[in-house]
Amino acid sequence: MTAGPQPAATLLPTEPNGVEMVAKFFRALGDPARLRLLEFLLHDEHTVTECVAHVGLSQGRVSTHLGCLSDCGYVQVRREGRFAYYTVTDARVAELVLLARSLAADNAAALAACMRITPTT
Repeated sequence: MTAGPQPAATLLPTEPNGVEMVAKFFRALGDPARLRLLEFLLHDEHTVTECVAHVGLSQGRVSTHLGCLSDCGYVQVRREGRFAYYTVTDARVAELVLLARSLAADNAAALAACMRITPTT
């Protein structure tokens, strides 16, 4: 038999600033461009140029987003000559992205109607 959800108090970090760190963890994922980049990098490493072509943003914006994802530990960079290759650092990131997609699909009507969180532009 599977237990139901645990109370949040037992799931969230108890150390000082622990909840703030979890919130920061999710804020890093809160940008559509960063999510598109993560999904693109889930199965293979790619250069910035390939990422630019995939997400359709300028090289500067893509580099900024990749820098954020790298600083937050979601992706790592491997340098080879003048090229930088980005890849997801942890398989759990793929699980998290897929779970988020599934939850969003299951809650699409509620998310569309939600007026408290506005979409980023």
